[in-house]
Formats: sequence, C-alpha cells, structure tokens
Amino acid sequence: MKPQMNANGRGYVESDLTYKVVGCAMAVLNELGHGLREKTYERALCIELGHQGLSFETQHAYPVHYRGEHIDDYIPDIEVDGRLIVEVKATESIVDEHIGQVLNYLKISGLEAGVILNFKHPKLQWKKVVLQRVGKEQLTS
Repeated sequence: MKPQMNANGRGYVESDLTYKVVGCAMAVLNELGHGLREKTYERALCIELGHQGLSFETQHAYPVHYRGEHIDDYIPDIEVDGRLIVEVKATESIVDEHIGQVLNYLKISGLEAGVILNFKHPKLQWKKVVLQRVGKEQLTS
C-alpha cells in the first residue's frame, strides 16, 4: 500500500493509527461523558484499545541522559503499537505546553507521531503532533 502524501510530498505519519486511536477516544467519551479525571479516561481508553485489537503500553519510562548520565525519565501516558504516543488530558483546551510535552516525548523516544486527546468537553478535542527528522533539522506540525 502506497503511503498517503500531503501537499509537500511528505507522507502522513501514522495517519491510520491516529485515526483508530481517536475513534477509540470518541467511543470512550460517548460512553463516559465529559469532565471526569484524566486517569479515568486513560484507563477506559486502554480497555477500548484492547477491544479494538491494538497493542499498547502505559507509563513506559524513557530515560533522559546528559553527558552520559541518567538525569530523568519521561513517561507518556500511553504508547500504541510502539509507534504512537498518546497523551490524555481533561483540561480547558490543548495549549502549546501540551504540544511541547509531546514533542519532548517524541524526541526522547525516537518516535515520530503523537496525539493529544482532551476529554474535558462534550466534543472530543484532539491534536496530532509530528516530529520529522531531516538530517539534523527537525520539522514539527
């Protein structure tokens, strides 16, 4: 199957997987309603991902090193199929801080795509975050 391309000729990174995960999030929101705690949605989303046959890992710790020494761990909420970081929120809106958080997860993990899911309102808010590496240059969207 040929990858989908955007107007710049670059392939859409993990579009099919993102679509499936967003569909799972919509199912969770339809069932539980809006305004609950983030952890509640994270747990429900894991159940839905499993029911849809998607493999996932929660709270995978990625070590951060500085000059060869371990200084911290970055821990995204969910990693789906070892290819997509999922960050669950229950906040007023998705803001630049959340996008920066996912970009950092992508840089540390070596993955290219993530999605932020916000369950605060009756309609699911979501934002895909992509980190594409071109040589030493990093492009984000």
